[in-house]
Amino acid sequence: MRVSKIEKAMNVNRKELMRFSTSLLFIIAIMLFTTVRVDNSEHGVLLVVAAMIGGYMAMNIGANDVANNVGPAVGSHAITLFGAIAIAALFEAGGALIAGGDVVGTIKNGIINPELIGNSDTFIWLMIAALLAAAIWLNIATSIGAPVSTTHSIVGGVLGAGVAAGGWGIANWSTVIQIAASWIISPVLGGIIAAAFLYLIKRTITYRDDVTAAARRIVPTLIALMAWAFATYIMLKGVKHIWKVSFPLAALIGLGFAALVFMLVRPSIARKADSMANHKDSVNELFTIPLIFAAALLSFAHGANDVANAVGPLAGINEAIATGGVSTKAHIPLWVMLVGAIGISLGLALYGPKLIRTVGSEITELDKIRAFCIAMAAALTVILASQLGLPVSSTHIAVGGVFGVGFLREFLKVSYARMLEDIRYHHQVEGTSPEAVEEFIARFEKANVTKRGVLLEELKKKNGSQILHKAERKGLGRIHRLELVKRSMLFMIAAAWVVTVPLAGVLAAMIFFMIRGILIP
Repeated sequence: MRVSKIEKAMNVNRKELMRFSTSLLFIIAIMLFTTVRVDNSEHGVLLVVAAMIGGYMAMNIGANDVANNVGPAVGSHAITLFGAIAIAALFEAGGALIAGGDVVGTIKNGIINPELIGNSDTFIWLMIAALLAAAIWLNIATSIGAPVSTTHSIVGGVLGAGVAAGGWGIANWSTVIQIAASWIISPVLGGIIAAAFLYLIKRTITYRDDVTAAARRIVPTLIALMAWAFATYIMLKGVKHIWKVSFPLAALIGLGFAALVFMLVRPSIARKADSMANHKDSVNELFTIPLIFAAALLSFAHGANDVANAVGPLAGINEAIATGGVSTKAHIPLWVMLVGAIGISLGLALYGPKLIRTVGSEITELDKIRAFCIAMAAALTVILASQLGLPVSSTHIAVGGVFGVGFLREFLKVSYARMLEDIRYHHQVEGTSPEAVEEFIARFEKANVTKRGVLLEELKKKNGSQILHKAERKGLGRIHRLELVKRSMLFMIAAAWVVTVPLAGVLAAMIFFMIRGILIP
């Protein structure tokens, strides 16, 4: 027994050593590549250091943020963990290199005023401090299994280093407040939309007597709606750097794509429905292919947008060294974009599985229908928020969607348990035999939602009022309380979200002061 435990521990340690060694080799490769491109001046050394930190940041983005795109698909068993990592790595890198753009904002979201930064040296130190602080916080969050926003991490880093460099007046506090508001807006919107889609599917498909017939009618429309949402999402967010389109045009393109998808999938869904068992579990299989496409498209859009969190500060440092000035926009050299794209893919492959499991299975149990609802929430929330001008985080949306479907399941199951208790209580008052009660419950369980409502109304009419009083219902709520969402995960993730910006800011300020103390004689 002791030998087997020792062998197991050694195997774990070997895996950790392999991951660490691979990561270290990547950072060393960045150092060697950058070294041959620069001179031996102070600025040249800073660029080498910044490139190494940028690679470290990119790996942490891949380890933490990308899990939100593929976690639900893995948790629902629509795709294997290896398949999800391969798809996400390919599309993340593709999104970064194809649609990542050639210009990036160096001051993330305009949270500080660059005019108050004294000189290019101060700007370079500020960006290095912000990048390193954000990367360290992401590393900590990944190690404890908390999916956090990489955008908020870099925002906190820039804010903290900016205040350290230029005082409290350098910050645009109205923008900071908007970002803080997204802590609530993003998960609430994501949760509501995901729960609404799950309830819609239950009412229109899984609660019906003939599940297969309902699936044949409804599923093609749902998949077409997903096609519209993702086509519009990709137009607005995924390719905005190479082709900027208005929302009406993006929605029109999405509508055309949705019509094409509807015509293609409708016959296929009809054939599958004809061979399915008349059970709600059978419907799950109809969402497998859409979930794989959703994971790929979310990864592509993420790579096109969030790679800037890794390479934005690095591109800004490179621009400051080249021009000797401070700029709010910077061109992205190909080598800088490659650092971001390769780093994200490598971080996902090495350290991503932990967060993928957290999002996919450790918060609540997911099946393919629930994962589909989360993917829909991810796309629709970003579209809605972009049109309303609301600041949202893709990480918070996806995790909020997971919580949304979990809490809806809790509510529905508790409500159903209360219905059964209502029935038993009423028949007990009337002195009905236990056999008759169970026969009524059997009919109730087989009935669809509409028929169940009719049966309950009949019981209420016979009783003359509500079946159970408020105090009795409260007691039943305690008896039948279910926890299909892990409260420990909820509290841990919420706490991590709240501390992300201030903690990254404090870390960045400390690092900035250390760098300045080392470099100033």
